[in-house]
This record gives sequence, C-alpha cells and structure tokens, in this order.
Amino acid sequence: MSVEFIGYVSHQESSEIHLPQGPAVNPPYIAAVAQAHEYGGFDRVLIAHSSASPDGFQIASFVAQQTKRLGILLAHRPGFVAPTLAARQLATLDHFSAGRTAVHIISGGDDTEQQRDGDFLDHDERYKRTDEYLDVVKRSWTSETPFDHEGAFYRVKGHRSLVRPVQKPHLPVYFGGSSEAAIQVAGKHADVFALWGESLAQVAETIARVRAAAKPYGRENAIRFSLSLRPIIASTEDAAWARAESILARATDVVKSNPNFTRRPSEPKNVGAQRLLAEAAKGTVVDKRLWTGITALTKAAGNSTSLVGTPDQVTEALIEYYRLGISTFLIRGFDPLVDALGYGRDLLPLVHAAVAQEDSKANSKELDAVQA
Repeated sequence: MSVEFIGYVSHQESSEIHLPQGPAVNPPYIAAVAQAHEYGGFDRVLIAHSSASPDGFQIASFVAQQTKRLGILLAHRPGFVAPTLAARQLATLDHFSAGRTAVHIISGGDDTEQQRDGDFLDHDERYKRTDEYLDVVKRSWTSETPFDHEGAFYRVKGHRSLVRPVQKPHLPVYFGGSSEAAIQVAGKHADVFALWGESLAQVAETIARVRAAAKPYGRENAIRFSLSLRPIIASTEDAAWARAESILARATDVVKSNPNFTRRPSEPKNVGAQRLLAEAAKGTVVDKRLWTGITALTKAAGNSTSLVGTPDQVTEALIEYYRLGISTFLIRGFDPLVDALGYGRDLLPLVHAAVAQEDSKANSKELDAVQA
C-alpha cells in the first residue's frame, strides 16, 4: 500500500493565524503555493469549496498550468449544476491537466451555508441527491452509447458525452462525511474516503463502517482512506509544543475578528464536526500527540486537529494511522506556504521511508506464511 500526500491551495493567503490578505483571487500567491507543494514532493493539492469562494474549476485549471507533476483534488458540491455538465467539466479539466485531476465530493453538512447558494434540501436528502448525481456522472464518463436516466432528482434523455476523462475508468472520486447517510453513499461510490483528524480508535471505527457499507457492492477492499491533519513540527518536542501554544494564541486573536469563525454555531449540525468536538472534550491532547486546541477554538471548523512533535515523532504517529489502513494524508500548516516547504523537506521523506519499511515487514510476514 503506497502513501499519498495531499496539500492545500487557497485562493488567497489566510489561515487561523492570518486574516485574509490580498485580493480574493490572488494568482501569484496561488501559483507560489502550488509550486511549493510540487517542489516539496506532494502528490496533490486540495482546492476547497464554499458558498463564498471563487470558482474552484478555474483555480484548478490555473494550478494545472502552473505545475508539471502536481495532482489536483477539486472539491465539488453536487446539486448546483446538472450532473452531465459536471461530468464534462471534470473530464475536460482532466485533459488540460494531463490526467492529474481527482474530485472530492462534498454534499454539505451545514444548512445555513447550503441555503446561501439556494439549496434547501435537508441533510439526508442531500446525500440521496449525491448518490443519484454520482450515478449519472459516472455513467456520463463511461457510457459509449446514449443513455436515459429518470430518478428522484435528475432526468436525462439521450445523453452521450464526447469528452471522457484521461484516467480510466474515470477520475478518482474522493468522498467525505461521517453521518450514516454519508457512509452509505461512500460505500457505493468512493475510491478514497476522507476523514478528519480523529483519534486512532475513531479512525478504526470509521474505516470499519465504510468497509461494511461497501461490502454489498463488493468494494470493501477497493476503498482507500485519507486522514486530514495540521502537523506542527520543530527540532525538539518542547519547541513543537511551544509553537502549538503560540499558534493558539495568535489564532485566538484572529478568530475573534474573523466572521467566518464568529458566525459558526456553538453546536454544529454536521456529524464530522460533532465527532471532532467530542474528541476535543476529552482533553487538549488525545492519544499521544493529537492536539485539539484549534478544534475547540474554532468549534471544529473543518480540518483543525494537529500532530505535534519532532519530524520523527510525527512520522511515528502517522505510521500508527497507516497501520489502521490510512494511505493518504491531507496535511496543511498554519503558515501555508512556509509549512508546505517545511513538510516537503523534513516530514515527507521520513514518512515515505517508514512506509517502505512497514511494507517490507508486511511482505516478509506474508512470504513466511506462504512458505510455512
């Protein structure tokens, strides 16, 4: 099982410790961050989605033109364009990126945020729509002949696309969501299931749930798993924890003045955020070095848990997740550009070496078992 690293490219410079700076669409910054990830050895970068963000398709196309090897993971929310159109848009992007595009399907867990774009379906209905949406998208990507579709949300007659993805049979489909409705859709459709940075016990539980949901489709061993974290590394463990406390102090000031955080409900509705807050309630540090300080501060605003320590210590923690079945790590720092370079220099090579060692041990055990 190989390991994949995904970074993050925003449309402007901002984070929990940086108020948004510069224009809403900042091409030089986007290019610099994308190129830093490529230089650092990342496999992909996530381009996120929200009801207020610039258009991700255009940012993704720009990133593809500014890089040579770096893959793109484009967050896409079903329900706002026809699935046949989305299929053509994604397939076209795959051509312009020379087969470097993947899509991260996010159905949406916040009613208020959905309604800003005119979507008034409730949580479970959104996942039912996503299921049907992906049925049509995948059929558009693969069907050689015109097809009809008539479902609860979409009706198509005689559709056949002239553009299909470079990648076969189709683009990799990443998928996230912790509710039971989300898990059921993931079992049917996900190539990679994405988790936020939870404890080892929670991650093991979720992996088991997703595999159980995939079993009726014969896919229980086909799905890979991704974990999102915010590593904080330094040359010594004390220095890493000091850096974490400094980040928390700076973030506290930023969060108080940033409406994106101050408007968040104290009890978020989406299950993923609820699970992160449940972890934070256990203490500032869960397991050995999973830090929940930013999670508690931001009310679990997305990817907010950190692994804190030296590069060797953080590598050890990542390998524990790898042993559970995590093969993709989506990591981003609080200083996005600088941290991307630091991860590429100090962390990624260690993890790749440790994974190779783990795989070698596993192969040796399998060989011994066969010979026995």
